Amino acid sequence: MASTGLQLLGLVLALLGWVFGALVCAAPLWRVSAFVGGELVIAQVMWEGLWMNCLSQTTGQIQCKTYDSTLALPMSAQAARGLTVLALLLCLLALMLGVVGAKCTHCMGDGNQASKARLARIAGVLFLVAGLAYLIPICWTAHAIIRDFYDPNIAAPLKRELGPALYLGWGASLLLLVGGSLLHVGSSPPGGRVLPVFGGAAAKDNPHTGAAGEVKQQEKSFV
Repeated sequence: MASTGLQLLGLVLALLGWVFGALVCAAPLWRVSAFVGGELVIAQVMWEGLWMNCLSQTTGQIQCKTYDSTLALPMSAQAARGLTVLALLLCLLALMLGVVGAKCTHCMGDGNQASKARLARIAGVLFLVAGLAYLIPICWTAHAIIRDFYDPNIAAPLKRELGPALYLGWGASLLLLVGGSLLHVGSSPPGGRVLPVFGGAAAKDNPHTGAAGEVKQQEKSFV
C-alpha cells in the first residue's frame, strides 16, 4: 500500500508540474522591463516570452504580438522553445505510461504486475528527463537576464528583470523531478528477487533428487 501511495503522489506532483510547465511555456512573462535609472513615472512595461511580447500601459491596456519570424529569433530563444516543447511532450507520454502502469489501475489486468511496474518506472524516468529538459531553458534565460542587467555596455531601457514565469518554471521543474522520483521509487517490481539457478524447477518437482545426488557422491568418494 505504501508503494501505491508513492505512485499516486508522484503522478499528482508530475501532473501539476506538467500543467504549470504548459502555463509557463505560453505565458509572455519570462522577461520584464527593468527600471534602473530612477524613473518615477512608469508609462509602459514590456513583457517578453517564448512566443510573443506584450506592452502594458498605465491605463490598463495590454497589447500583445507574436514574433514575426521564428528564424529571426536568437539561437537561445529557439533552443528554449524546442526544449520546453520536448519536455511537455515527454510529460504527456510519461503520464500515459504512468497511468497504465499504476498499481491502482486495471488497464493491463491484475496478472501483469511485473510489466505494469516496468512501465511505471519508465514513466518516472521520463518525468525526470522532462524536468531536467525544462530546467535548462529556465536557468539559461535567467543567467542571460542577470548577465545583461549588470553589463554596463547595455543601455538601461534594454535591461530586463526576471519575470514571474521563470519562478513558476522553477517550481514546475521541481515538481516534475520530485514526482518522477517518487513514481520510480514506488514502482518496485512485485515479489522478491529470483535467483537464476539452473535446475531449480526440476528440484522443486522432485525434492528427492538432491538427496539421491548426495548419496551417489558419497558412494563415489568411498570407492
